[in-house]
Amino acid sequence: MSSAFPRISKFPIEPAERMQELPTQFFATLVRKANEQIAAGYDVINLGQGNPDQPTPPHVVRTLQEAAANPLYHRYPPFNGFMFLKQAIAERYKQDYNVDLDPESEVAILFGGKTGLVEISQCLLNPGDVCLVPDPGYPDYWSGVALSGARMAMMPLREDNAFLPDYSALSADDLSKAKLMFINYPNNPTGAAAPASFYEETVRFAEKHGVVVASDFAYGALGFDGEKPVSFLQQPGAKEVGVEFYTLSKTYNMAGWRVGFALGNSEVIRLINLIQDHYYCSLFGGIQAAAAVALTGPQDSVAELLAMYQSRRDTLYTALDHIGWQAKRSQGSFFTWLPVPKGYTSASLADLLLEQAKIVVAPGIGFGEHGEGYVRLGLLTPEERLLKAVDRIAKLNLFN
Repeated sequence: MSSAFPRISKFPIEPAERMQELPTQFFATLVRKANEQIAAGYDVINLGQGNPDQPTPPHVVRTLQEAAANPLYHRYPPFNGFMFLKQAIAERYKQDYNVDLDPESEVAILFGGKTGLVEISQCLLNPGDVCLVPDPGYPDYWSGVALSGARMAMMPLREDNAFLPDYSALSADDLSKAKLMFINYPNNPTGAAAPASFYEETVRFAEKHGVVVASDFAYGALGFDGEKPVSFLQQPGAKEVGVEFYTLSKTYNMAGWRVGFALGNSEVIRLINLIQDHYYCSLFGGIQAAAAVALTGPQDSVAELLAMYQSRRDTLYTALDHIGWQAKRSQGSFFTWLPVPKGYTSASLADLLLEQAKIVVAPGIGFGEHGEGYVRLGLLTPEERLLKAVDRIAKLNLFN
């Protein structure tokens, strides 16, 4: 009679060295701490994650429901995805940014933007190469670099430089070995935006040093105060030196659908398609059909979403000003980047807020060394919950 419990095997499982090099999944730790408080029965206000709280637009959902019954989509899709979806993203970029893209050679369909951001390092970097990475920045950039065996050279993003990298501060040794760089505006975690002049400088820098640019444009639809975010691909010469990553997660509240794109340089797009040929067989066709409708259909929901985030941003900052927690308003994304009060680190403040106020925030140190001194709060909960969070913080008397 077999045991109800599995036998503990003594067979040695030796992980590959690359598994030892992977960075700690920062957000997994954040989720675990929050879940422990929720399991204990507390009303936790989670401002620490970047998970959109609104539903996908109804017309997109209806398209998937109808497409799911289409036998065409019950078979394997084309390895590189359906051309109609590539054409849809090209049309969207033409309308929104006046950027021309060849759907065949300059668009790759991704299983969410994160996948492409990890894959590009594996496509371009060898052990010993250098990748230029923003600090603070999205931690999954680190994952791809680690899997490639390359090393990172950090580009500090400082408030006194509008959270833009200073290319002149990079060492000659790092520049001689650099093959890839990540940029991300509107920025996660700082909420900063980048002007067109920054992209002009970036293209010149990339041309001079032979560095491929990977522009993470995940929050491209979310620019505040009437300022439309600039796409890297709008800059003349951008497609010669790099690619841009776009996702439907933020623009259309499709985070769970996992639809993203790499756009730009045809050789980089070819390499991304090649590596994906060995990993995947593209997205379910019904999801591709729904994604195309999101891109080419009415865009009213995008404008409404942006207005909602701006209202939440303004409500939160006004309330924070009232309790003495002052910071420059974010220019885009759905994040706020707040300096920690004296006497705290980003981690100790995050722990205090969770333990005493039952609020989850993301400590800046989780985004890199230069994220220390800040915490990131998301705008992904209704305004009444944001105000309730501020009221709880006020009772801690941190800003007297």
